[in-house]
Amino acid sequence: MKTPLATAKGARLAEPVGLVPVLRAGIGMVEAALELMPEAQVWHIGLFRDERTLRPIEYYNKLPSEATVAVCLVLDPMLATGGSAVATIDILKKWGAKRVKYVGLIAAPEGVRALSSAHPDVPIHVAALDERLNEKGYIVPGLGDAGDRQFGTR
Repeated sequence: MKTPLATAKGARLAEPVGLVPVLRAGIGMVEAALELMPEAQVWHIGLFRDERTLRPIEYYNKLPSEATVAVCLVLDPMLATGGSAVATIDILKKWGAKRVKYVGLIAAPEGVRALSSAHPDVPIHVAALDERLNEKGYIVPGLGDAGDRQFGTR
């Protein structure tokens, strides 16, 4: 493969990959993922967390009519309670996804346990495992709400 500076050895993905950012915070991970996997397909699932119950509520689903990839990567920067991750993976499996992986930045032990319990076949890839969740379901020490940080809201 040719880079801007020289020729280099490279690899091509063996299987088609679908990137599934969980709206809205997952959008911030798409560009970097596409730099690594430019042939990946991108679909969107929108969930928000009910702040009272901490349960996910689906408001948007833009998946193709059938599964067209070998593996789906769920992109969501924060794995806090695990509710959104579990709900997204439930949606993907009902849709027909055969292999799913979770890719995030920071996780709380509670979220890892919830996702692993609901979907033991789904590998979890995160950069850091933080201490715990607080009473509002936010990761401690964490970074606050990833969507609010990206989009300057709240």
